[in-house]
Amino acid sequence: MTKQLRSIIESVWENRELLHRPETEEAIREVVFLLDKGKVRIAEPSKEGWIINEWVKKAVILYFPIQKMEVMEAGPLEFYDKIPLKKGYNALGVRVVPHAVARYGSFIDKGVILMPSYINIGAYIGQGTMVDTWATVGSCAQVGRNVHLSGGVGLGGVLEPVQAAPVIIEDGCFIGSRCIIVEGVRVCKEAVLGANVVLTSSTRIIDVSGSKPVEYKGVVPPRSVVIPGSFEKEFPAGKYQVSCALIIGKRKASTDLKTSLNQALRDHNVSV
Repeated sequence: MTKQLRSIIESVWENRELLHRPETEEAIREVVFLLDKGKVRIAEPSKEGWIINEWVKKAVILYFPIQKMEVMEAGPLEFYDKIPLKKGYNALGVRVVPHAVARYGSFIDKGVILMPSYINIGAYIGQGTMVDTWATVGSCAQVGRNVHLSGGVGLGGVLEPVQAAPVIIEDGCFIGSRCIIVEGVRVCKEAVLGANVVLTSSTRIIDVSGSKPVEYKGVVPPRSVVIPGSFEKEFPAGKYQVSCALIIGKRKASTDLKTSLNQALRDHNVSV
């Protein structure tokens, strides 16, 4: 089934004249339906690392031109868009607080709590995760199980280029208030990010917990405790401070996975 759908999606991606054929539209809608149910994913973990399913992302991009703009109503609220909203949260076992919004084509697993927040198409939210107030999960972002996205967290979305990796937050992470994570950055299992950490693909992530600094880009190692930092960089106009992220230690084995951010930082004598 999946192989057949992939073949159709790849064909229409190369030849847009096939786009409005009934069998093509049916295949595109089937892929988005499977995304909505968590049967396929934009990215998925494997023994070799994360695999990006470009053909699924292509199906999402192709979904927009075959959809018509429609008026949607939710009580007194009115929307006008091509993508419907998710429904049936009771059956899904998901708690949704007004005004949380999730678009059809995003997957939200059992036990997730959505405070007033926004989940875009192609996103994946694992079981038991908390998406706190005004947090946004961009298109295709992948969030694991038992993650806490604190208030105002922004996970960037990505559809094009199709080969670009989405933002990935692995199981058990705690992402502090107002953190911004974009451009395919991966935060590995059980990491803790303090408030206001900003991570892009070019952000220097520096482990300062040892005798010598160790630098990463695009990935936060497992169980890292991270705070905002800066380093001095010379420009033609002079020397200025540039933002970075500092790994100040590892989450302790004695620290419960549901611990507060304050406790994780207190373990390393840091207050953020």
